[in-house]
Amino acid sequence: MDIVSSFRRRVKGKNLSVVLPEGRDERIIQVARILRDEQIARPIVLGKPEQIESAKAKAGVSLDDIRSINPKTSDKLDYYAEQYSRQRDGISIAIARRVVVKPLFYAGMMVGCGDADASVGGVAGATATVIQAGILTVGLTPGIKTPSSYFLMTIPDFLGEKDKAFIYADCAVNIEPTAEQLADIALASAHSAKNLLSQEPRVAMLSFSTKGSAASPSVDKVKEALKIAQAREPELAIDGEFQLDSAIVPAVAARKVKDDSAVAGRANVIIFPDLNSGNIAYKLTQYMAGAQAIGPFLQGFAKPIADLSRGASVEDIVATVVLTLGQLLEDANANKKGQELRTVKGQS
Repeated sequence: MDIVSSFRRRVKGKNLSVVLPEGRDERIIQVARILRDEQIARPIVLGKPEQIESAKAKAGVSLDDIRSINPKTSDKLDYYAEQYSRQRDGISIAIARRVVVKPLFYAGMMVGCGDADASVGGVAGATATVIQAGILTVGLTPGIKTPSSYFLMTIPDFLGEKDKAFIYADCAVNIEPTAEQLADIALASAHSAKNLLSQEPRVAMLSFSTKGSAASPSVDKVKEALKIAQAREPELAIDGEFQLDSAIVPAVAARKVKDDSAVAGRANVIIFPDLNSGNIAYKLTQYMAGAQAIGPFLQGFAKPIADLSRGASVEDIVATVVLTLGQLLEDANANKKGQELRTVKGQS
C-alpha cells in the first residue's frame, strides 16, 4: 500500500478538522466535499458568501453539512485579534484585526487557538505568504528557527525496490541557506521522515564532494551544517558530505566511503545544499524517473500549516490534507508513548 493510501486509512473517521482558507477556488470546494463524504476530515471553508457560491457553481457540488466562515463577519474575529495582539508588543487590536481577517491568517489563528487541527492553503497565493501567516500565527517548533519544505518522492523502481520513498529538502523555500539553516532543514526533515516513512530517518547532507574529495566554501558549509545537526541531535543517523550516489547506492558508498556510516548508501532523507540543486533534483526525479512528487510540504511549524502549489489538482490537495493530518496523528502517538515511558521510569 502506498503512503497516501496508508495515511488515508489512518485518518479516516478520526474527526480531525482542517481549515481551507481559499473557498473562492472551485478545487477547494471539491476537496471539502471529498473530505466530508469520505470521512477523511471535517473541512472548514473560508471565504465571502458570494465567492463560495460562485466556486460551488463552478465545482458543481454542494457544501451541505460543511461549515463555512466569512472571516469579516465571524464572531471569533475580535477574539483572534486580541490573541494576535497579545503575542506581539506594539500591535494594537485594530491593526491585529486587519491582519487576522485575511483568510490565511484567520486560518492560522484557528489552528493556533485550537479551533482547527490544520490549515492547508496556497492554491491562490504565494508560498511566502503562507509561510508568513504560519510564522505569525502558530510560530515555529521550539529549537527551529528556519521554516522549510520537503517533497515526498516515490520512485517506481529503485535498484530493484518497488515504490521506494525518499524525503527531498529543501526544494521550495530557502534559496541559499546558511550552515545553521541547513542544520534546521535537516533536523526538521528527519522529523517529517520519521512520521511519514515508518522507518528511522537516515539523513544525507549532499554536496559535489564525498568525505573531503573536493574543497570549496560550499562544501565547508555542508560540513559545518552536519556538525551543528549532530551536536543538536547526537542520536540521529545523519552524515555527509556526500555526492548523491554515495548517499543512496550501496555499491558506490562501499567504494567511496571508507569510514563506518549508518547513512552512506542507505539514505532516505536527502538534504540539498541550496534551492537550485533541490528544485532541479526533484523535477529531474519526477519527470525522468517517473517518480511521484507530493508537495511541497512546509515543516518547522509548531502546528500543522501546509502549502499547496497553485497548479495543484483536487487529488493533490486531498493527498496534502491526508499526509498533513496523518503526521499530526503520528506526532500525537509519539508524544503519548514518550509520556508513558517517562511515567514508567518515574515509577521505577
